[in-house]
Amino acid sequence: MRRSTRYALIGAGILCVCFGVVGIVVPVLPTTPFLLLAAFLFGRSSHRCHRWLLSNRLCGDYVRRYVERRAMSRRHKLVTLVLLWSGIGCSIAFAIQILWVRLLLAAVAAAVTAHILAIRSE
Repeated sequence: MRRSTRYALIGAGILCVCFGVVGIVVPVLPTTPFLLLAAFLFGRSSHRCHRWLLSNRLCGDYVRRYVERRAMSRRHKLVTLVLLWSGIGCSIAFAIQILWVRLLLAAVAAAVTAHILAIRSE
């Protein structure tokens, strides 16, 4: 792999980790897809960054469990769904005044809920 390609993949992975971390506190921004994409990008470009992500204290166990076993803990599912519906519920109730946007947010929350419930529990 060319050096420039490797650095581009590492940079994109770092950006994905940043978006994923922001997604932890911003309800509309998804965390999981960004962290999984970062794991993929780091896996292709930097074993050191990949190891760092999978052993990270904040999100390493979550990403590792999802990547290796396609599973989530029941506790993490519950916390995720509570935060998801709290954030989107507050947005629908207080911040968004346009009906179709409210419906879209509710549909996204329902789809994410279905996806999370479909993931195997540990």
